[in-house]
Amino acid sequence: MSRPVATVERAVAVLHALADSATDLGNNEIARRTRINPSTVSRLLATLAKDELVSRGADGAFRLGPRLVELGNAALARVDMRQLCRPHLLALTETTGETATMSVPYEEGTITVDFVQSPSSVRSVAQVGRPSVAHATATGKVFLAYAGALPPVNGSLPAYTSATITDVSVLAAEIEAIGKRGWAMAVGEREHELNAVAAPVLRRDGALAAVLGVQGPASRFGRRAMRAAAEALTDHSEALSASTR
Repeated sequence: MSRPVATVERAVAVLHALADSATDLGNNEIARRTRINPSTVSRLLATLAKDELVSRGADGAFRLGPRLVELGNAALARVDMRQLCRPHLLALTETTGETATMSVPYEEGTITVDFVQSPSSVRSVAQVGRPSVAHATATGKVFLAYAGALPPVNGSLPAYTSATITDVSVLAAEIEAIGKRGWAMAVGEREHELNAVAAPVLRRDGALAAVLGVQGPASRFGRRAMRAAAEALTDHSEALSASTR
């Protein structure tokens, strides 16, 4: 395996720091968060800004640059599963009235690459590029059931709400049940008042190709509605799985 390039690793760390922040960051704050020397951060930012990978505001603080949007769209355009899944997302939203999402797996979980928003004025908001939380989202649980590894048994999992599963043994039992029934459910586990169901799209060899999901506000998308959505979801996921074989 080739050795990583330290300068590139540091540049990536700077981009991650900006992506993880809700506000623009100054040079010293980026240095603190990344543990990189401030003078090195300054040189990295100047290089990244030259190609608009980062941009600088009037107050001197930095944010992610517009060039990243172009690069991200170019990457997404090459995800063939988006083209296959799009009609199914539209059909799921029409059937359920809720927001339908499509995510693809990566090393640590899944990331949303497409969605169709609910037509309702009260609705959950999906975001392209948002990663799942493996133990606290329906999409993440599908990843664990079909592609990922459970966390170590010792210790507890982080809680996002009072409903989040924090006991690894409880999570393991749920993941086993998901593998048997073919779909996952999350009830207010990552965010209060947000419920979701998800199902896998599998390749010929059984590898996880994508995850379809439906999510909505708990006030409308309760357990009965979730189970009805899960039936539609598994029909579409099975159809997509067949088309990838």
